Amino acid sequence: MYIFQADQLSAKDTYKLLSGAVIPRPIAFVTTLSSNGAVNAAPFSFYNVVSSDPPLLSVSVNRAEGRQKDTARNAVKNGEFVVHVSDEAIIEDINETAANLGPGESELTHTSLHPVESKSVSVPGIKEARIRFECTLERHITFDNDQGVTTADLLIGRVVCFHIDEKVYDAEKGYVLTDELKPVSRLAGNHYAKLGEEFTLIRPS
Repeated sequence: MYIFQADQLSAKDTYKLLSGAVIPRPIAFVTTLSSNGAVNAAPFSFYNVVSSDPPLLSVSVNRAEGRQKDTARNAVKNGEFVVHVSDEAIIEDINETAANLGPGESELTHTSLHPVESKSVSVPGIKEARIRFECTLERHITFDNDQGVTTADLLIGRVVCFHIDEKVYDAEKGYVLTDELKPVSRLAGNHYAKLGEEFTLIRPS
């Protein structure tokens, strides 16, 4: 077994180990509003559920050489954002939004995706997404590396409105139908994964 001391690894090597080992990761497709009113959209795979009561989601936005990304800056400034579940039908368009564009340019113009008005926040959602969560910013936490450079913005969002397509929801049981949703997860590098074989384990009482 290889053993690596964290303080002897470069930031790049640390990222490669973590992103290659902590898999599969769900992908948050996040929209925010830029200062000029343009809809900013970008995917983030350092993302998960924090709590169901209250309903909280976490999205970690890594900085580039200490520079805050548009998503984090907009979310912190406006206190709102929308998180979408990434699925097979829209993942190629989502990937296009990862391009480095100017802060006032909407990534959606490079895709076939369309903004749609939200119910409880001012930030538009994405019409084609089958599940989306309107969020208000519950907490913003920054993290610094050993050199004192801020390297990540952790956004904790409180879900204030859920949007779920009828085709991916069993209203009688209250369950999301994962086979219909067809979520996509992130692996390492440029690799992604679809849902694979499922199995059931009963939790011990």
